[in-house]
Amino acid sequence: MSIKIFITGGTFDKEYNELNGTLFFKDSHMSEMLKLGRNKADVDVRTLMMVDSLEMTEEDRNLIAYQCQHCAEDKIIITHGTDTMTDTAELIAKTITNKTIVITGAMIPYKFGSSDGLFNLGSAIAFVQTLPYGVYVAMNGEYFKAGTVRKNKQTGTFEAITV
Repeated sequence: MSIKIFITGGTFDKEYNELNGTLFFKDSHMSEMLKLGRNKADVDVRTLMMVDSLEMTEEDRNLIAYQCQHCAEDKIIITHGTDTMTDTAELIAKTITNKTIVITGAMIPYKFGSSDGLFNLGSAIAFVQTLPYGVYVAMNGEYFKAGTVRKNKQTGTFEAITV
């Protein structure tokens, strides 16, 4: 069975406007990233939205959870902005227990060339195929169960929290 990849936006897919110095969304870079990474896993990609996670609403999170719950695949990757990916992970974990769902993102846009996005995507593809059912956040080669992780804004990394 294939892996469903839901795209929701975040730094992963942002581009840089050289004229005014802002970041914006155009199209997802997922196809290019999968090709560059020489992905051989069977994936089905669907864009749900292209938003910065700081602008993500409760409706947006509920839509992501709904799509996860109602897709045929039991292995799901969600690309998401890093600022609120832990919130989305916790919401999904409350309602879905019969699938493996990995949420990942990037601290630096893929198009910048020095992005962690390609590595995080590859890690997410490996994690979703090997982890048991549950909802996880995967960043920088590590995975964390939903509800046990936070973004450390001082270090720019994700770290385990004790609950």
